[in-house]
This record gives sequence, structure tokens and C-alpha cells, in this order.
Amino acid sequence: MKDTLTSVILSIKPIYAKAIMAGVKKVEFRKKIFKKPVDKVFVYSSSPEKKIIGYFTIGEIIEDSPNKLWEKFSEVGGISKKDFFEYYKNVETGFSIGVDTYEEFEEGVDPADFFEKFCAPQSYIYLEEKTAANIMYK
Repeated sequence: MKDTLTSVILSIKPIYAKAIMAGVKKVEFRKKIFKKPVDKVFVYSSSPEKKIIGYFTIGEIIEDSPNKLWEKFSEVGGISKKDFFEYYKNVETGFSIGVDTYEEFEEGVDPADFFEKFCAPQSYIYLEEKTAANIMYK
């Protein structure tokens, strides 16, 4: 079976989700990364918004120590130094997911329109391509 690129939904705090959609935050920081090849990330703006507000295509994914990630991406990470290091507390390695292109939806999409029982992901959930296409063209 060949590796096909797939999409995920990432749960992101509204302040950071909006910064990605405004083109200010050019990398998303994560403690864990996808196990399958992913090309598109749907941005689920978590509570209180609770909507999928857009998506971005992935640029480069880099694994490194939090200190090195901060050195490389502090200018484009869209997060304060205090919050960054609080997030990576007690973690030896982290990931930066480069935001290549992004598309904000005119109106946020309610995940309940596409999932029988939607539970906001702690980290991420994979999407079937049909569901991803339906969300994109709703």
C-alpha cells in the first residue's frame, strides 16, 4: 500500500488559531507529531469558539530541543517565551510544524456537521479525505 498524504484536525487555542489564520504565526509547536504523512491541517479553534476556522498546508516539520526550537522560531512562533517554555516543561524534544499556505473560512465550521460524536482532539485526529473535502467546500 502506498503512502498517501492525509489531513488532520489540530485543536489550537483561539489566540493561536487566529494568529495562524492572520499569517502572523508561521509555525505551530507540538510535543507529538503525526505517525502518517500529513499535508493539510484543519484548525479547530478550541473553547470557547469550538469551530474549524480554516486549514493550512504543512511546510517543514522540525524535531529539536525546546531551546533550539525557540532559537529558530521565536520571531514567527506567535507565542510568548514564558508560555512556550511552560508548554514544553519536562519535555526533551518538540516539533515545529511550518505553516506553508493557509485558508481561513468565511464562517467557522461546526464539527458536529461532519461527525456523529465530535470530541475535540487532545493532540490531533486524522480525517478521511472525503470529510476533509466536505469541510473545505462547505
